[in-house]
Amino acid sequence: MSRSTTGVRRVAQDKVEVLGTRGAVASSSPLISSSGARVLVDGGNAIDATLAMAATAWMALPGQCGIGGDAFVLVREPDGRVWTLNGSGLGPDGATTEFYRAEGHHAIPLSGALAVAVPGALAAVRALHAAGATRSLEELWAPAVRLGSEGVPCTLKTRLDITEHAADLARDPGAAAMFLRPDGGVPEVGQRLAFRELADFVAAAAQGREGFYDGSFGDRALSHLTGAGARFSGREWAAGAQVAPMDAIATPYGSATIHQTPVPSAGWMVLQAAAICDGMLRDRGLLDAESVHWMAEAFRLGFRDRHARCGSDNDGWQQVLAADAIGQARADIARHRASSSGPAHPTGDTTSTVCVDEDGRAVSFIHSLAFTFGSRVTVPGTGVVLNNRLGRGAYLIDGHPNEVKPGRKPLHTLNAWAVDHPTTGLLHVGSCPGGDGQVQWNMQVISHLLDHGVDPQTAVSLPRFTVFPGSDADVVDKPDELRCETGIPQDTLDQLAAWGHPVKVLPTQVGGPGGSAMAISVDHENGVLRAGADPRMEGVALAI
Repeated sequence: MSRSTTGVRRVAQDKVEVLGTRGAVASSSPLISSSGARVLVDGGNAIDATLAMAATAWMALPGQCGIGGDAFVLVREPDGRVWTLNGSGLGPDGATTEFYRAEGHHAIPLSGALAVAVPGALAAVRALHAAGATRSLEELWAPAVRLGSEGVPCTLKTRLDITEHAADLARDPGAAAMFLRPDGGVPEVGQRLAFRELADFVAAAAQGREGFYDGSFGDRALSHLTGAGARFSGREWAAGAQVAPMDAIATPYGSATIHQTPVPSAGWMVLQAAAICDGMLRDRGLLDAESVHWMAEAFRLGFRDRHARCGSDNDGWQQVLAADAIGQARADIARHRASSSGPAHPTGDTTSTVCVDEDGRAVSFIHSLAFTFGSRVTVPGTGVVLNNRLGRGAYLIDGHPNEVKPGRKPLHTLNAWAVDHPTTGLLHVGSCPGGDGQVQWNMQVISHLLDHGVDPQTAVSLPRFTVFPGSDADVVDKPDELRCETGIPQDTLDQLAAWGHPVKVLPTQVGGPGGSAMAISVDHENGVLRAGADPRMEGVALAI
């Protein structure tokens, strides 16, 4: 199945793909993966397993995701239907450019109450449950509730997150109680972090008695946020409960089809890069200069398009996928001159899971608080950390397609994907957290799988490259860089530099800047599932 990767070093040479026949899961945490595998072993389907993993992730990776964040889901059913869920919420009804400017802001704050959008994660998981689960949420979430109550071992990742943001966490009594020691210090790796209020809240949510959008929790959250200056009316909060299945968006790639989550997700950017690169990367050397150039330029164009004309409620993304736009992009890239990206971005903190069950149902699920620990605001008495998605995804630019505006969702970096074939069926499913790196790293993994035929563990372990800057709202005018992990061949780097790419080599390492990709492939010839999880985090793939 795999072609040679000679000349390209993987992140971890000793991490091999996981094989199974009845189901597979992958995530960025052993605790999360084991919770999903346990559900599959007990006879649950991929939706059940995904729901169990989501709640476990809220406990195991509290800086990356939570019930106060957002979630996007892509599901490919055994009959070939592909559908999605958009678990993202509106900004406040009173959030306008005039309001923020009157408060003295040139950009929406990245922390605090003014950065918060209505959380969509809980609405998304409830819609996912209604669409195909076979077990109750109470049953599926019981292990996560127990984990939070008894205490989650602090991982190195969580300790680093807390260390970086300790000052902000200390300012919020709820966050300080959850993440800091009683003396205000940072917990050590291995120390248990007890999230009892959050565990109680998740238990109540499993039974539908928490009043998240239109009851006790919603009232408490609104009171806390408006008391801190946010301009929520309550109507946008109640609207957050409404999440319904939507069709995926898709583009052909060779003989396969790539399916993605629609706006406000950034999934269209993966499809744009795929359309531009279709046929240009096949039969080339793995991570050779030509391949990197084509993908890097496609990514740069995507960020320019996103910043200039693609909002969450217009058809700009459809225009950039039109045949004439793709043709012009291909002609420009073929000149072998590096371009620039546009506004800069810091990376975010997100996590995801993928799962395939015995029936061939596949689920790619991604959820986030936006930046690490989101807004660093908790709702008192609940343990729920709120996102900072509005601050990250909306602009204070008059008339811009991403201008902050009542009734408008901020744009997202989150996206989830699957690849299938009209006769063979499901081929691959995957995801990769990491801010504006997501769309770039997902496309690279997809190309490794489709253009080079590598196994999923190799695909997620290969060194990656990242176009910087991207298109987040808060920072602009940073110098262009093509950030390349160590392991990309030197002759590739030299040729890219000759074509004008501002190459910057960064270390490829655990916890490094390359995200945390995961993928599951279907080997139809042998009737086997092949799974891989990124060694850059504590990624684990499991199969049964």
